[in-house]
Amino acid sequence: MSKSLVEFRQITGKNVMIMNSTALCYRSKNILAPMVRVGMLPMRLLALDYGADIVYCEELIDIKVLQCRRIVNEALETVDFIAPDDRVIFRTCEKEKKHVVFQMGSADPGRALAAAKLIEDDVAGIDINMGCPKEYSTKGGMGAALLSDPDKIEQILSTLVKGISKPVTCKIRILPTLEETLALVKRIERTGVAAIAVHGRKKEERPQHPVHCDVIKAISEAVSIPVIANGGSQDHIKEYADIETFRQATSASSVMLARAAMWNPSIFRKEGALPLAEVMQEYIKYAVRYENHYTNTKYCLCQMLREHLESPQGKQLHSAQTQRAICEAFELESFYEDMTTMLQSRKEALAAQKQEDEKQDLDPDIVHLAVKFDRLEYIPQMTPKMYLLEWCRKEQHPQPVYETVERPQNRCFNSTVTVAGKKYKSTLWDKSKKLAEQSAAIVCLRTLGLPEGKLSEGESCQIRKRKRNNEEISSFENGDTLFTDDTHKKTNFNQNILDTADTNISDVPR
Repeated sequence: MSKSLVEFRQITGKNVMIMNSTALCYRSKNILAPMVRVGMLPMRLLALDYGADIVYCEELIDIKVLQCRRIVNEALETVDFIAPDDRVIFRTCEKEKKHVVFQMGSADPGRALAAAKLIEDDVAGIDINMGCPKEYSTKGGMGAALLSDPDKIEQILSTLVKGISKPVTCKIRILPTLEETLALVKRIERTGVAAIAVHGRKKEERPQHPVHCDVIKAISEAVSIPVIANGGSQDHIKEYADIETFRQATSASSVMLARAAMWNPSIFRKEGALPLAEVMQEYIKYAVRYENHYTNTKYCLCQMLREHLESPQGKQLHSAQTQRAICEAFELESFYEDMTTMLQSRKEALAAQKQEDEKQDLDPDIVHLAVKFDRLEYIPQMTPKMYLLEWCRKEQHPQPVYETVERPQNRCFNSTVTVAGKKYKSTLWDKSKKLAEQSAAIVCLRTLGLPEGKLSEGESCQIRKRKRNNEEISSFENGDTLFTDDTHKKTNFNQNILDTADTNISDVPR
């Protein structure tokens, strides 16, 4: 038996769950049994509470994963993978580290391996979804599109099995004929994967079509690795006991559930499912605790309510546009207030500690202030860098020199500006090099007591216009006011300033 297979069996204990790839798995006689599909962190944790042993995250595309930066979120006690637009793409925590399988969409062995290497230290295993029939997946050659390219399937899985230390699994749909299906799964088995999940429908079939238990059974009997049966939520699985019935009907090692787990994740309780009202409240508590986006929270609750969406509570949920409003619909206002207050206090304490730690490392030869440049706070078409450059010109100092560094762990930037032999920088980090330079300029201007262009500075920052030598240029007036413009609509200044201020469209506040 392969090492990866042994590890996969060890982590599956008793029950498992995934979303959109939500999987519940339980183990019978040391062999994997049922599995479910769930997705975001709150639902996965809830499933674990109710008896699931393995949870699969929702499918994420390899390209999107490779764009992420990994952040340890000390306030939430999570590990976050953050997209360039600052959205949380994947969030996990210590409680599920040995129980969560990361499900990925890929059509390229190299990309799949690179993405898996970014994730593997934070999860229990990696799964490649080869069963998704939706266009967003298939048009990129991923999901069910891979079923027609066995060579690529073999390349992706073999590359992952050889390249990472965690178990690798995959999920497929059945092919047009049993012979084709069996040939594919045997080829998959030879790659060394730890298990294979089989959605018992063809790629053109949908939930209203019956699941082909006989095909899953034939696959289970044809391979030696664990087979995870999927597709029984609609017709076969209504309660916990049905999971084992479906497993026996397919001769599978495990059962993967998606919709049944979404409708009521307490289906994993061998003692029986709990009332939905109780389950939804527990789910909301996790959603607030881990700052789940309210749209996902709302979606999951709607899946649980289903036929009760037209009830007063369902209508209140439907109109909710914040996490607070969702809590109000389920009489959890006090919990929301207490939890958000606690999290905010924790964030402030961590920020204060971080600031204190950074102060101890500050260079005494550099002036530091905790500032950030916010375009909305400054007059249009002007930036602190422009103000600082013009002041240097007036005082006949060399133009400002900016030195910017990037912090690798989160790809943020910090800049130091040298003006008249002195250095200035912000203690805060920015998302881009340009923003970091603006922050450094603000530190210098504030230290010198000069206008920086904030709207709140009033008349001293209003734009005026003066003609000199038949050319509109910028100037100081009484050593206090920058750039003149009688129209208050458009700023005109010397082209040399534009050439040397290192500005572009992204620098200009809008």
